[in-house]
Amino acid sequence: MPQEYKLILKYADEPGYTPDIECYLRHGGYKVLKKALALQPKTLPDGKTQTAQEQIRHEVTASGLRGRGGAGFPCGLKWSFVDRKSGKPIYLICNADESEPGTFKDRQIIHKDPHQLIEGTIIACFANDVHIAYIYIRGEMPDGAKLLNKALAEARSKNFLGKNILGSGYNLEIYVHRGAGAYICGEETGLIESLEGKRPYPRIKPPYFPAVLGLWMCPTIVNNVETLCNVKHIAAMGGAEFAELGTPNNTGTRIVSISGHVKRPGYYEVEVGKVTIGELINDPVFGGGLRPGRSLKAVIPGGSSAKVFKAGEKFKIKGKEVDLLDLPYDFDSLVQAGSMSGSSAIIVMDDSTDIVEALANIAEFYAHESCGQCTPCREGSLWMSKALHRLTHGAGRAQDADYLVKIADNIPGGRTICAFGEACAWPVQSFVTKFKDEFVAKGAADEERRPRRTSE
Repeated sequence: MPQEYKLILKYADEPGYTPDIECYLRHGGYKVLKKALALQPKTLPDGKTQTAQEQIRHEVTASGLRGRGGAGFPCGLKWSFVDRKSGKPIYLICNADESEPGTFKDRQIIHKDPHQLIEGTIIACFANDVHIAYIYIRGEMPDGAKLLNKALAEARSKNFLGKNILGSGYNLEIYVHRGAGAYICGEETGLIESLEGKRPYPRIKPPYFPAVLGLWMCPTIVNNVETLCNVKHIAAMGGAEFAELGTPNNTGTRIVSISGHVKRPGYYEVEVGKVTIGELINDPVFGGGLRPGRSLKAVIPGGSSAKVFKAGEKFKIKGKEVDLLDLPYDFDSLVQAGSMSGSSAIIVMDDSTDIVEALANIAEFYAHESCGQCTPCREGSLWMSKALHRLTHGAGRAQDADYLVKIADNIPGGRTICAFGEACAWPVQSFVTKFKDEFVAKGAADEERRPRRTSE
């Protein structure tokens, strides 16, 4: 029977649990940090000595933790790329610029349990020899920024931050930096540019891989809010025990945002791959099913940039045919099915949905949010939005369906600096391909209604 598995959200929604440090300490807060700072060098079987920092990094790698921000890249592997021999300072940035439409998981942590994020960040900084870190938070989350600043002040007052933390000799300062509400700042190099006070134009990779040339051209780690919270739990239980949660190559838990036409929209924490899309939508523990009298039409599985699934679709997963509703909700299965788990935001659409209107809404968002640096994305996102505006305002054409796909096919595929090109193209490609008849019908109906020119 499907059920929640609360690791990060263990206390967040408990009655009486508050975001202040005293409540956090009563629930065991900062004990894991004390344990991490007290680690002693360890001699390995081959005679080599492993420092405390290396031990934590090893456990994170052994845990199989994958980034919870969208790409699902292994966290331990990301840390291993950091240039530790350059002599430059290493920075860590917590990406709290939760901008993907349909996603609302990270702000729950920030609003309800900010000290968990701070503790996880401190442990991650200690493990990577970081002495200055930043929490980059979305501009439209002013209350979250206030809560984080208050929590950081509380942590400093208890010597969990600042100089000589808990007498360990380790120094660290964390600052909150508010963005201005740009979706592109969710891309790590665009975020870094913004943090430096510049226009958030994503950088070309190579050479500007953050692990080598990041903030102020120094080695930089960029991790998501949920990812850093998991670091705390890995340090507490060990990588091997954490890896027992979830499924192979999809370890741990994941907080899933469910919105749209379900009875119980909200956020739910589950073991990765232990529940299916159908269970997340229909089970009373999660989405609770569709509204009375409605049937499923489409599902976006990973935030608005993920390719849409059509109700009734079947996929080949590990050699077996799997129905959409039986598709395991994990990184690998969703990629095999032709989409992605992205920011783990499921958007449910029932048979009352006007698919053309839905896509027009998404396309308008991406046209507005393109940073404008790359021509295919800057122009293509706007052309797609304009074509969809025609279709939703009585001026469409039957050939607009093919026109949309043609534009979308010419944006991604290495033609842009960052993945925003894919983010704006994938919804158009998948919506129009899977629901082409609706786009053609709407365009044809518009043509039929328009007065025809007559020759004299």
